[in-house]
Amino acid sequence: MTFYTKSAQQTEDIGRMLAERLEKSGTRRAFIAMRGEMGVGKTAFTRGFASHFGISGVKSPTYTIVNEHRGRVNLYHFDMYRISDGDDLYSIGYDDYTQADGYCIAEWSENIEDEIPDGAIYVTISRVDGNADERRIDIDENSCI
Repeated sequence: MTFYTKSAQQTEDIGRMLAERLEKSGTRRAFIAMRGEMGVGKTAFTRGFASHFGISGVKSPTYTIVNEHRGRVNLYHFDMYRISDGDDLYSIGYDDYTQADGYCIAEWSENIEDEIPDGAIYVTISRVDGNADERRIDIDENSCI
């Protein structure tokens, strides 16, 4: 699936739409691997996803690596930008999070390519040439939804 957005709010709306699809499909646990350069809207997408489940206050976990959010479901929001190897990843309890009930959303997932669980949903956000505010959002249709 490919979407185009022209604002952070529209990017949030696409995140909310994915959350709705997962909930309607009965999927209560998933790993969402976010890709895209700095400032393209990965956190905005996550904020929209979280809002569907009544979760607010989503901010980038750049310095904490992972933020845990509670709502109707658990949401584990990772920022893998500073992760350099498997030891860093597993020292934060990564395997516990990926096996827990709830949704894991990992920004900068390209930094942990070998550690992404099977069946992950890949979301790539990129800038559209010629328009500073427009984004292309690709959601892997081969995912579990």
